[in-house]
Amino acid sequence: MAAASVTRPGNVQTTEKSQLTLKVVSAKPQSPKLPTRSRLSSFVEVTADGLTSETKKTGKRTGHLELQWNEDLTLNVTPQSHLDLKLWSCHTLRKELLGSATIDLLDTLRTHDGKMENLQLSLVLQTENKGSVVAGGELNVCLDGLVVDLGSLPNGSTATDSKSRLTTHILTHTHTHTHTHTHTHTHTHTHTHTHTPFCSGVDQSTPLTTHLTGKVELTANGLENGRSGLAPHTPPPSSPSVLSPAPSSSSPSPGPDSTVLPPPTEAPPAGSNPSTATEPLPESLPNGWEQRILPHGRVYYVDHNTKTTTWERPLPPGWEKRVDQRGRFYYVDHNTRTTTWQRPTEESVRNYEQWQSQRSQLQGAMHQFSQRCGPLKASPQQKKRQDNGRVYFVNHNTRTTQWEDPRTQGMIQEPPLPPGWEMKYTTEGVRYFVDHNSRTTSFKDPRPGFESGSRTGGSPGAYDRSFRWKYHQFRFLCHSNALPSHVKISVSRQTLFEDSFQQIMNVKPYDLRRRLYIIMRGEEGLDYGGIAREWFFLLSHEVLNPMYCLFEYAGKNNYCLQINPASSINPDHLTYFRFIGRFIAMALYHGKFIDTGFTLPFYKRMLNKKPTLKDLESIDPEFYNSIMWVKDNCLEECGVELYFAQDMEILGKVSTHQLKDDGENELVTSENKEEYISLLTDWRFMRGVEEQTKAFLDGFNEVVPLEWLRYFDEKELELMLCGMQEIDLSDWQKNTIYRHYTKNSKQIHWFWQVVKDMDNEKRIRLLQFVTGTCRLPVGGFAELIGSNGPQKFCIDKVGKETWLPRSHTCFNRLDLPPYRSLEQLKEKLMFAIEETEGFGQE
Repeated sequence: MAAASVTRPGNVQTTEKSQLTLKVVSAKPQSPKLPTRSRLSSFVEVTADGLTSETKKTGKRTGHLELQWNEDLTLNVTPQSHLDLKLWSCHTLRKELLGSATIDLLDTLRTHDGKMENLQLSLVLQTENKGSVVAGGELNVCLDGLVVDLGSLPNGSTATDSKSRLTTHILTHTHTHTHTHTHTHTHTHTHTHTHTPFCSGVDQSTPLTTHLTGKVELTANGLENGRSGLAPHTPPPSSPSVLSPAPSSSSPSPGPDSTVLPPPTEAPPAGSNPSTATEPLPESLPNGWEQRILPHGRVYYVDHNTKTTTWERPLPPGWEKRVDQRGRFYYVDHNTRTTTWQRPTEESVRNYEQWQSQRSQLQGAMHQFSQRCGPLKASPQQKKRQDNGRVYFVNHNTRTTQWEDPRTQGMIQEPPLPPGWEMKYTTEGVRYFVDHNSRTTSFKDPRPGFESGSRTGGSPGAYDRSFRWKYHQFRFLCHSNALPSHVKISVSRQTLFEDSFQQIMNVKPYDLRRRLYIIMRGEEGLDYGGIAREWFFLLSHEVLNPMYCLFEYAGKNNYCLQINPASSINPDHLTYFRFIGRFIAMALYHGKFIDTGFTLPFYKRMLNKKPTLKDLESIDPEFYNSIMWVKDNCLEECGVELYFAQDMEILGKVSTHQLKDDGENELVTSENKEEYISLLTDWRFMRGVEEQTKAFLDGFNEVVPLEWLRYFDEKELELMLCGMQEIDLSDWQKNTIYRHYTKNSKQIHWFWQVVKDMDNEKRIRLLQFVTGTCRLPVGGFAELIGSNGPQKFCIDKVGKETWLPRSHTCFNRLDLPPYRSLEQLKEKLMFAIEETEGFGQE
């Protein structure tokens, strides 16, 4: 047979998530746990990939034999996701699981050409009864909104044989009447009636249209007919089971609950030859198991040991499937005495065993490597280990200790490490370096000529790495040096500057590395990240305000900031610059953005790079043009006399600065003109701001060592500190998720229409209203940060039409009430953005 079997991949890399609409249509519970009362109150719970954040529940419905919902649930899934559906009954004190089923989206997409557009499925629920897994009824659902390219899926193929496709129609529009006689003279009577699809919203009170006569028993191993002459049947599959139209007389008869089951043929003994319908698997099966394929291409498995059949591939040797008290399936590995939620495959078990073998070999090699120099001398030296696992060496003759291994001293032909540095190896044998001075680690060799980490030196190889790689390295340094607990900063919006100044300067610098907990006095908001983002935004707007005379704009048309030489008029200006240095370092360390940025030469100064003459053009074009005139013209011919001295006026006071010793008496000539230009350029960048710059860098270095920034250039540092301000509407829409709304809801269409009509300034106000900041990360909306890491922009359906929209800045969520018109939505949204302030407002 040409049909190929499709196996579930082991660990598929997660791709970009998409929204899937799952419509819970109806259910017909048949669990032995059903209460004796006539009416049953139940709800359905759907979980994607076992994530609590992707768990949705329907409302409660009450019925007798069949429960109707017709309720849409929106889930964020990938093509490799698994959906767990559970039917719960509602009791006064507790809820009870009536049945569960699983949908494997990958298998379903392959079966239906990569499209889930109003795809109707009838799932067979499974439940536990006296230690056995039995059928618990039927659950009808409809999937919509997921279309993928099969070529991009693992082991995907767009060309499939028509015989290998699973029949996806739940009920067909034909009427067949088939009589099938088996060798046991069992009479099977199958009907298939015309029926409206489940997603149409029509009443689904019609009873099941496919019936099987004869008493049927459900066991843990399969569905077995009560008569001794019948061959064993299989249990209902767990993901996904669909109803199929009645087959022809030559096809196997469908089993109970209208589920396509393997053919009820006699299972041959374990040692017999397989039938002609069997195809060998690329992966071996346990002893006594065999794979077979139905005429329409569906694969099933035969257990000759127990004479049963099943849809699911048998577990690897030593594995067992169990059910916990909450009705969840888990798997036990008796070989390693471990458990897991994921169903094991032979490939995943083989990969794990291979990894264990490689790890044991590597550990053995590392042990031999550590013993390569032989034992320590017993008398003078001894090896000890600290509580934190770090090894040091004691010389009892001199009563001294050292970090370096005395057995390797003088053996390695390399320059010594700088003072306070140590070379160590990871468990995988990778060399890294520890700086005990700053308590940091790095894979970069600190010795000159060893920047690339090679033992023979060479040119640095890290410069060509991307900004994203550099940024992740910086974030790694921040996370690895973070301190536990948190630091509280309580401020008032009216006195934000002074409150923040007093509290930050009264805290030890290393305590500012703890998690920030910002309290806005008089407001009820709890800081899970959103209030901290707004605090950085508001405070940066205050401290960098030129009205305080600490900073000034770089030029008439350049609104970047630089230190104001006249800031010395404030007697405490150096303390304020130290505070601002700490604050800017906190923004970088905690991954927050500030409102306004500095000039590129200022960023160069932070990176300990020398500004060039070209940098002067952006901050002082007139001064730059004057220097270029001096550079391009002969001073003797023009009759211009210049000396190595320069005058500067600050607040009406003129002072003279000598560019070199006795510069006021040295004339500038064509021979020393280049020296004059170089000295004048350096003076222009530092005139009147040397002490302020030093105070700023000292405060910055107290929180974040400046060495952590050495891989960045000035533009990358600006991007990391200020983020991006231009908003891409298509990127915004693409990376927005919806709760209790769908992308086709009329309120969502109106919302994006309002945003589209806004100018960039109002879009920034909206972004600041929802997220707490007006800047975007480097990756755009896809990399918005929430309380626990990346968290996309979310629109939730909350409240009444008379309410104003509300925001949850910690979670990047906008509560948008169900307004009745576009004009009403626009009016309420603009009023909330422009007229509200603070947290806990109703």
